[in-house]
Amino acid sequence: MSTAPSLNSTGSTTLDARALYATLAGLCGSLVAIGLARFAYTPLIPSLIEAHWFTSSQAVTLGAANFAGYLIGALIGRPLASALSNRSALRMLMAVVTAAFFACAYPLSVSWFFAWRLLSGISGGAIMVLVATSILPHIPAPRRGFVSGMIFLGLGLGIAASGTLIPELLHFGLKSTWLGLGAVAFLLTMVSWFGWPSTNPPAPAAAVGQHHAPRTNNLALRVLYAQYAANALGLVPAMMLLVDYVARGLGRGAAIGADYWVLYGLAAITGPVIAGNVADRIGFGKAYRVGLLLQAAAVAMLALSGNAWVVALSTVILGIFTPGIVPLALGRIHELVPHDHTEQRAAWSRATTAFALFQAVAGYGYSYLFSHSHNNYALIFICGAAALAAAFVADLVVSRIGTARPVAK
Repeated sequence: MSTAPSLNSTGSTTLDARALYATLAGLCGSLVAIGLARFAYTPLIPSLIEAHWFTSSQAVTLGAANFAGYLIGALIGRPLASALSNRSALRMLMAVVTAAFFACAYPLSVSWFFAWRLLSGISGGAIMVLVATSILPHIPAPRRGFVSGMIFLGLGLGIAASGTLIPELLHFGLKSTWLGLGAVAFLLTMVSWFGWPSTNPPAPAAAVGQHHAPRTNNLALRVLYAQYAANALGLVPAMMLLVDYVARGLGRGAAIGADYWVLYGLAAITGPVIAGNVADRIGFGKAYRVGLLLQAAAVAMLALSGNAWVVALSTVILGIFTPGIVPLALGRIHELVPHDHTEQRAAWSRATTAFALFQAVAGYGYSYLFSHSHNNYALIFICGAAALAAAFVADLVVSRIGTARPVAK
């Protein structure tokens, strides 16, 4: 049985036009489904309340709908692609997210809005599972770090847009803002339409004696799932509290807090590209380990110091790794399962599900802890730093086990 042709069939490490178009399609997918569908909602919450579309509690509940949908989407992404095809599934999911933006321009009821926010989250979770695993198997191995970084650049662009583009759109009204987001999503969906690979990734060639993954790799994968979950616990404090911490916790006002969020967004734009290129040079395993250490240090800095320069440095580091950790985790999975694209997708689905679950747990858990600790910002940041530090130590332990017990060939 023949396998699907690679986007770059010459065997070269350069990217041809089809590979570049697929990369652009991936960027559009992450930008629409995660960058805009998730991060653009946060700056809209005050306007939703002020325009009397929803009460404050309803607005928060509607925000949580996207997180719940993301978890569902992470679970159904693979079955959906199996039932359809990668290309058909991604096209459909992009169309659903686009429709959700237009639907949210008309607040017919809370249940109407909730349903579309939930569908938007489901599509986002499924796209996150499918987008890179549909493209990277067709990309030459030495270029996968770069391509992965470019695909998830959309997350950083969405974070940046949430602090810059959305406030400008709001000058035209809340309804016009949702319609504008829908128009942007429609345009990007059309740009990506023919960019998705027309074939599913090549089926893995079964080699003699390679029916089972090495035991050390199985352990490393399980630890990676736990690390990625811990990464959610470490990133959520800054995503939730950074602006409020600067504005109220440090007493510098909402305007300065918004400036830090813009800085966070600008750093996020560069994150996936920086992470991907570093991983191409030193390997995804080492790059992921460095990323865990830097994030732990950055969150700890927020807990220990209110100095403007320290907070700014921490903001940049966390901005880089909020989207930048995604290609590192995905690339690490490809290192641990190097030839089986089916298992790569299954492992990435598990990792994404773990992240989505603990992201939701962190959101509600930190909110409870924050309200019951008299707004103790440092406590929340210390919890996040501890989770990241534990993930870093676990990585060192697994690395030592792998070195001490090399897999026999």
